[in-house]
This record gives sequence, structure tokens and C-alpha cells, in this order.
Amino acid sequence: MTAQVIRPAGAGHETLWVLALCLLILLGASAVVLSHAKADIESDIADYQLDARMDLTAAEQGVHTDLGVAFEEMQWYLSEQGQLPSPTELADEGFPPFMDDASASNRGSHQWQRLQLGAETFYLGQSQAQDIAGTFLLWPQTSDAEIWLTRDDDVTLPTTLTTEHLIASGWRQVVAHFDAGVTRQHRH
Repeated sequence: MTAQVIRPAGAGHETLWVLALCLLILLGASAVVLSHAKADIESDIADYQLDARMDLTAAEQGVHTDLGVAFEEMQWYLSEQGQLPSPTELADEGFPPFMDDASASNRGSHQWQRLQLGAETFYLGQSQAQDIAGTFLLWPQTSDAEIWLTRDDDVTLPTTLTTEHLIASGWRQVVAHFDAGVTRQHRH
């Protein structure tokens, strides 16, 4: 009787070929991804500015958004009635952040007033809870509004309402800065 020894099929060579194929696929996929990647275009904001998306607290973001909506109503008042509305008129119309409601108390309980400084009219919202939100200044202009913020307890208004004077008084302009980071969660 003859005994024949049959060795099991070796998987060593097949395993090497499968690993080599996987490595080739990974290298090809990496090359495709890298060739389609675009460099992030970053535009820095100035030192005196705050990014509305990244540098404000949640309460401040809410007030900032509300001020943007209220500005549109202010433009209507200006075109129809020839003057900017008072904070009381805006509150009566139901425009936050000028209303005194639960939302306002959660966002710093700002006390709003319309002020005149030289030829410029602006709205000052002094925070009653600086630990929640800072004090806002809304400077409506003909086609746009500038929103400024200070987190100082002692609010200093400039003698003239200009960008330079606001910066010198410790105010920082809030800007909506949108770039590739809007959809990617990284800090600039």
C-alpha cells in the first residue's frame, strides 16, 4: 500500500496578492482624493472684528441675528416715515431683541435706546447680564447696518460715531464671516 501525502493548499501567495491589490486600491483612491481637494481659502478678519459664528456666545449670536432682522424693519420705517423707529415702536411691533420677553432675559436683558451722536443715529443695547452677553451697538446706515459689541462692564461711547472712534473706545465689530469653514468645523 502506498501512502501519498497531500499537503494543504498554501494561502501565502494568494494572501500576498490580495494585500498588494488592497494597497494598490488605497493608493489610487488617495491619489484621486488629493487631486480633487481644494485649498481652503482663508480670509482673516481684522483684529477689531469678531466672527459672528465663532467668537460670540449663543446669546450674543441670537441678539446679532435679531438685530439683522430688525434692521430690515428700520429701513422700511425710514423710507415710509422719514425717521428711524424708537425701540418702543420696534417692541410694539414684536421685533426681538427690543421686546421684553423670556428670550430677551435669556440673552442678557438688554435695555435698548435710540441715541443721536452728531449726525448719526444708533441703537445701544446695554446688557444687564454681562456674563451672558455683551452690550450691543447697532449703527444703521443707508444700505447696511454695522453691529458692534463690547463686553466691558463700563461702556464707553465715543464722542464721534466712526469706526476709528469705536475701536479706540474698546468696541469690536461683529461680522458674518463665511468661508469653507462654514461646512467644516475648524477654527481659523
